[in-house]
Amino acid sequence: MQVLSPCAGRVMAITDVNDPTFAGQLVGPGVGIEPPDGLQSIVAPADGRLLNVDPHAFILLVDGVGILVHIGINTVRLEGRLFEVLAERGEQVTAGTPIVSWDPASVTDPDMDRTILVVLMDQAPDSIVSPAIGTDVVAGDVLFTQE
Repeated sequence: MQVLSPCAGRVMAITDVNDPTFAGQLVGPGVGIEPPDGLQSIVAPADGRLLNVDPHAFILLVDGVGILVHIGINTVRLEGRLFEVLAERGEQVTAGTPIVSWDPASVTDPDMDRTILVVLMDQAPDSIVSPAIGTDVVAGDVLFTQE
């Protein structure tokens, strides 16, 4: 499975993100993306069906595997403020379809982090390969593949 970047930003290893659950790959393997300031859409990282859509996160079902895109860390506390949901649960989407819009610069709470997490849910730790780690990507660039 190939997963594309849902946004622009600098890619980091999941083990380097500022959240022990994600860094420990308890949700699954993946990467973090540090997005630039400015209004942007977070897009579908593959073709699939939206299993769930919340303002701060969505799950895309692709070939029986859930891809979680979590927009920021601890941003659930915003209760949807600062996010605009652009797609609906159950919708079939193609890679690049806008799902949520936000401006990372609007996250100013020191207990929150604007890192976007892209995770293959319930998959073995370290089961992805990402040549994008340490590089800058734009939406649609290859982010990682599953081994």
